[in-house]
Amino acid sequence: MAMPETATDRAMSFRTGLACSEDGVDVPTLFLRHAGDGMELYSRCCNRQLVRMLNTVGCDVGFCRGDGQYLYDRSGTQYLDLLSGFGVFAIGRNHPSVCAALRGVLDSKLPNLVQMDAPRLAAILAERLLKFVPYLDKVFFMNSGSEAVEAAIKFARASTGRPGIIYCEHGFHGVSLGALSVNGDEFFCDGFGPFLPHCVRIPFNDLAALEKALDGGNIAGFIVEPIQGKGVHIAADDYLKGATALCRRHGALLIADEIQTGLGRTGRFLAVEHWNVEPDIVLLSKTLSGGYVPVSAVLMRKAIFDKVFDRIDRALMAPSTFAENDLAMAAAIATLEVITAEGLVAKAERIGDRLMQAFSTLIPRYELVHEVRGKGLMMAIDFARPQSFALRTQWDLIEGARKGLFGQMITIPLFIEHKILSQVAGPDSCALKLLPPSIISEADCEWIVKSVEAVIAASHRVPGAVWSLGKTLVGNFARA
Repeated sequence: MAMPETATDRAMSFRTGLACSEDGVDVPTLFLRHAGDGMELYSRCCNRQLVRMLNTVGCDVGFCRGDGQYLYDRSGTQYLDLLSGFGVFAIGRNHPSVCAALRGVLDSKLPNLVQMDAPRLAAILAERLLKFVPYLDKVFFMNSGSEAVEAAIKFARASTGRPGIIYCEHGFHGVSLGALSVNGDEFFCDGFGPFLPHCVRIPFNDLAALEKALDGGNIAGFIVEPIQGKGVHIAADDYLKGATALCRRHGALLIADEIQTGLGRTGRFLAVEHWNVEPDIVLLSKTLSGGYVPVSAVLMRKAIFDKVFDRIDRALMAPSTFAENDLAMAAAIATLEVITAEGLVAKAERIGDRLMQAFSTLIPRYELVHEVRGKGLMMAIDFARPQSFALRTQWDLIEGARKGLFGQMITIPLFIEHKILSQVAGPDSCALKLLPPSIISEADCEWIVKSVEAVIAASHRVPGAVWSLGKTLVGNFARA
């Protein structure tokens, strides 16, 4: 009978299993060596529930390579990635320009993270970012979108002397404690409270509610996504203009969370440009990383910045150890160059319009399709309870068992049968959300449109494979 593996055995196995050479650890070889047991290893050492979820929805294919808008599994099958790492890969995976920039930094042995220095690459990146947003003056770098939100809350409070932050229902601003305090989705907040005081939730697109929340005189800022990532809900035509005016009148700051919408995704460099709005603070991340090194940027007016960094002894206020590191700055500089050189902002608008027009033709032809919405390459196809008896009966059975399950019934065959990676628009959502990379081709568009319609058409056949899948998912989730 075999003896159970001990901690010492595992340590010895680790030391002998490293793929080492004179040049150090051979990480690609190490990656390939665990092609067969990567899921088991992750389940044992990291998040078991994630692996269970991947098994349930059929996404346990073992991706081995990424190139541009495509992913490849262990058998070499090609997939079109419309999830884009939750919006990170707008310029695709492993873009050669970003790779070259990072290699250049590594080969040059730059004096990274001296701390008692003014990082040169950070200054260069800041100057380039501000050219895209000329009404703002200063940039503060952090490592993630959540950290950018945390920084914005601190700057807003410091510059106004007020504690309150207003945020919107269904808004998503990250998962650190301060960010969760202004997160409008209970799903992500459950179990992590209590949160920061003086944070006020209001309905999205409701100017009367915003004005009422501002009336107390203790509000430092209003944080809002121009297009909400969870659900792809878009600001009404007059909303952001009206919000700007109300914030100015009440002495509060308008904070635009462009972490997912920014850097060209919606067909403008910033989504607020669709409404000709100039926020006091703008938050950027995701795409800015080039898909390599986590980075975020908080752009703001000089008066706001100077309230925090107002004396020489406060020069190191709000530090973050890895912010402004050379690799992150280089990745971001290269990403901005790619976006400009390849005309990706205009391309996002053009390709997005084409896809939106194609998806809109589905509404009169398929009763399950309720609405198509979005801007540029951030869009959602919303499904709703049908009218015909057979479909309505199946819908009630599936959605009654688990709200939002119909959305998964669309994403799973898209992935398994059509090799398209996508997501639902949020917890309990019946909307298919698409975040294509800005580099997708005309052939990719055909692939997307044909595949999405094929799955939607299949969902209108009762009985059919899509509804059988739904019953299977109900059983799997019931046993989870």
